[in-house]
Amino acid sequence: MVKVGFLGAGFINNVHADILLRQEDVRISAVVDTDGERAAALAARTGAKVFPSLQPLLESGLDAVFIAPPNVLHAEMALAALAAGVHVFCEKPMATSLDDARRVREAAAASGVIYQLGFNRRFAPTYRFLKGLIESGELTPRWAHIKMNRGELEKPSWVADASVSGGFLHESTIHLLDMACWLFGEAQEVVCRAAQGCHDQLDEFAAIISFASGVTATLCSSAHATWLFPFERLEVFGDHAAAVAEEMERVTYCPGLGRAAVTHDQAQLPMPEKWGYVEEDGLFLRAVAGEIPPAVSAEDGYRAEELVEACYRAARTGQAVRLPL
Repeated sequence: MVKVGFLGAGFINNVHADILLRQEDVRISAVVDTDGERAAALAARTGAKVFPSLQPLLESGLDAVFIAPPNVLHAEMALAALAAGVHVFCEKPMATSLDDARRVREAAAASGVIYQLGFNRRFAPTYRFLKGLIESGELTPRWAHIKMNRGELEKPSWVADASVSGGFLHESTIHLLDMACWLFGEAQEVVCRAAQGCHDQLDEFAAIISFASGVTATLCSSAHATWLFPFERLEVFGDHAAAVAEEMERVTYCPGLGRAAVTHDQAQLPMPEKWGYVEEDGLFLRAVAGEIPPAVSAEDGYRAEELVEACYRAARTGQAVRLPL
């Protein structure tokens, strides 16, 4: 029996709770959140005990924790859990600074327990299909375009505060920066322009990212562009071939000139499956059981944070930034 605790009782940990409640070998036994009512509500439907703070929760005999408070707390909580010998599933981002990301990476490597990051897009069927095309050699990427428009920075309320979120790129956009590395390999150079639009921070970004594989990707992301479908879109271009993913709803692939395009539609799947949460949680539990390594490692999380930092540096300086930093 794997005893699990939740650090944070907001939307995403409630999604994880729904998935874990269906696992016979998992017991949700602890929860902590600064919002007492929210913690009590999650505890009531899972049978967990509410703890007043992090340290007593970590000392309660847990095997693993799911970390999903505001971004600025992720690194601190992960470091405490790793030091206590507790397996960690941490929602993105792993940290809100490169220094903290480095500390988590080093602690995870030395801990002897599992650290897995919540980049759920990697496990969404739409993106899995696209990854399969590339891995099989059916589609060899040459160029790509990545678009993510967020509708607002209002829900949850803290995402508009860069001192808490780490800045806009640490929100939804980091998912697609990680996606780019997952699909195309190691990033080598970033050119980026940014502006302040509707919020008290940089909230509009346009970037060109070059990869060691030879792929070049353009990125456009705005924090105030409505939720017009698809709020995220990924286009990958090969030699007379292309694939287009629209959110996690569907992916269309055309294998060549004069060939029919085929669309794989995932719209009818339940959200936790369509968005990859079921798969990533299952893989985390297998990692905790010692069957497999973590599906998204601390090194993966560090590379995503490094790419975020490179975008901010390039935007501030107006100069190309080489990676690794």
